[in-house]
Amino acid sequence: MSDCEHELLNGLTDAQVDAVTTTEGPLLVLAGPGSGKTTVVTRRIAWLLAQGIPSWQLLALTFTNKAAGEMRDRVDALLPGVSGERRGLTIMTFHGFCARLLRQYPDEARVPSNYSIYDTTDRRAALKQAVRNAGLDSGNWTPASVGEAISQCKNRLTTAEQHDAGGGDFYTRSIGRIYREYQTILDRNGALDFDDLLLKVAVMLRDDDEMRQTLQDRFRYLMIDEYQDTNQAQFVIASALVGPQRNICVVGDPDQSIYGWRGADISNILDFEHQFSAAKVVSLGRNFRSTGHIVEASAGLIRRNSSHRERTLHTELGDGDRVVVAGAADEHDEARQLVDLFRDQFMAGTPWREMAVLYRINALSRVLEQAFRDGQIPYVVARGTAFYERAEIKDALSYLRLVVNPRDEVALRRIINTPPRGIGKTSLDRVEKHAILNRMGLGEAIRNAEQVPALTARARSALGRFDEMVEAWRSDADGGSLLLDLPDFVSRVIRESGLEKSLRTGASEEDIARLENLDELVTAAAEWTPPRGDPEDDEPTILQQVAAWLESIALVSDADMVDPENGSVTLMSLHAAKGLEFDVVAMAGFEQGLLPHARSLEDDVEREEERRLCYVGMTRARRTLHLSHAHRRTVRGITERTMPSQFLGEIPADALDRQDDDDPWGTGIKPVSTADWQVGATVRHPTFGLGMIRRVVPRPRGTTATIEFLEYGHRTLLVAQSNLELVDPDERPWEGIDIPI
Repeated sequence: MSDCEHELLNGLTDAQVDAVTTTEGPLLVLAGPGSGKTTVVTRRIAWLLAQGIPSWQLLALTFTNKAAGEMRDRVDALLPGVSGERRGLTIMTFHGFCARLLRQYPDEARVPSNYSIYDTTDRRAALKQAVRNAGLDSGNWTPASVGEAISQCKNRLTTAEQHDAGGGDFYTRSIGRIYREYQTILDRNGALDFDDLLLKVAVMLRDDDEMRQTLQDRFRYLMIDEYQDTNQAQFVIASALVGPQRNICVVGDPDQSIYGWRGADISNILDFEHQFSAAKVVSLGRNFRSTGHIVEASAGLIRRNSSHRERTLHTELGDGDRVVVAGAADEHDEARQLVDLFRDQFMAGTPWREMAVLYRINALSRVLEQAFRDGQIPYVVARGTAFYERAEIKDALSYLRLVVNPRDEVALRRIINTPPRGIGKTSLDRVEKHAILNRMGLGEAIRNAEQVPALTARARSALGRFDEMVEAWRSDADGGSLLLDLPDFVSRVIRESGLEKSLRTGASEEDIARLENLDELVTAAAEWTPPRGDPEDDEPTILQQVAAWLESIALVSDADMVDPENGSVTLMSLHAAKGLEFDVVAMAGFEQGLLPHARSLEDDVEREEERRLCYVGMTRARRTLHLSHAHRRTVRGITERTMPSQFLGEIPADALDRQDDDDPWGTGIKPVSTADWQVGATVRHPTFGLGMIRRVVPRPRGTTATIEFLEYGHRTLLVAQSNLELVDPDERPWEGIDIPI
């Protein structure tokens, strides 16, 4: 073994060494929270390079830009001095990789070479228009609901035409109509949404034998991080990229599969050994992150899931403090308690940046933010697109999108008269009508404004100047002029578009803040690092750089926006916290209906995902974990009593420090955990006799159980007051009885 190879294995556990050095054939690495997953992935990449594998034959895919960047940096640190030889090493997000392929092979994928990527806002606008075009009531068909349905279709590789062919009920047919209209809008605008990036590549690789062979020859070693989060489209892509060598390594944890609502399919990781026969499985059981009580508490909870794959988890960091469970009178009291907790932790030496509050729904952040402001505790709310959703930033980016893609009508409509340039609504309506009648795009109609009837001379002149301005930018960006760099071009567009001047003429603090935001956008362009390309690639033009930069902005996630050096407490959703860790973690709103979410209470599959989500949140903590619930909470202006989360009853009691009140409302009723009362369990009642539990519902005044009794039929009882007795199945209570239920 060479010195380099020895150093790459130094400090690893036996299981980690096994995962790093197993380079041939299919490999599943089961990596629990804090088990050194990133270490294994990066050292495995470095190990392959050290074995002489050409860098361009390696492909590593993950889900966030932050994770991809960390992997690249760690590989660079592991193999200093050979960076030049690794040009062409591809470590990217799934969406980023697919976006690159579509730019490289637009004809094969049947997409425009200069396509736009529609972000959440653009997609919402297109969905609204699609609902109108389908002749449906926008009040009944919201962008969120229809967007989710269309996403599910695309994740399953179902096109609009295939969906229509399926027929179905009124809802299905309506979704099909909206899907068809939505896709028509995207095609007309030369645009793709996030789902299209995966769909187009998956279909191309599935159907095009030559492209599939080309990419299999290029990428002979495939690694996929967070494999439990892959959907069907991503599975198709991964399977197609695996050549006859079958050198695929996936790393993940079924217990951390929390994105089923957006199409993630947990069966991809659960069935990996079936899908790739003779696959080797390596389980990483040592937790390097959390103390013993946190590991015990989280492991005890997740064992309740039927999908859980049992493995031994341990830590060498000591037991640490028990997990605190705290009750509060209401959400304001809960927030004040958290302020006190974080202030105490800070006084004890914990930096603000090492503390976080996690919650199931974003609506909980409002009261928390107010309490943190009042308590003068620095905080940031992790919302990935917040900066890029600001009006002035959206305006500037729309100009840039139009430079890249002249067919992007969403961008065009946004900035055609922003700032005002004499192109009013009436003029634009006339141009749009002309475009529809002549079956042309809005951009083409503007370029031929002299042919649009009833336009004033002023409007024609304004449209002409606008078109000339954008075309000049496009020509220069595509190599027609010697431009210095990307930030210079962005600055030029901001200046020549009139955005900068329109804000400088204002004297308000708001205008000054918007100018500063535009300056920050130029700074973001300067700090952006283009993705590594192949060694033989030409230097990209400014136009290509703009396109790639816009892609990176469109694909930013909440987790990408968490700055570990921000010097502030981080407030974020449980979903956004995936992949992060902090010394101190507080989970707020630990209540039935919030965590688990209300919509999961009667669905076993959804409740298991909620339990995984809770598990992910708990395992973000290194040494201090604080779970809080409020006895009353105001939702939509109505104050209601709440119940502590059923998950509290599923966590091993030895790992908890219960500081909450068993009888918060003075009812004399002690809340009963639903963990003890499961559907299908046999119970005995002093009056009604034997029965079987059919339904369990946690309610503010206590858990109710709907029971079908042998002699008395259905009864719904308050468990805590019913004198019910759980019957041990070993008693064989139904033996010899003809059960009618």
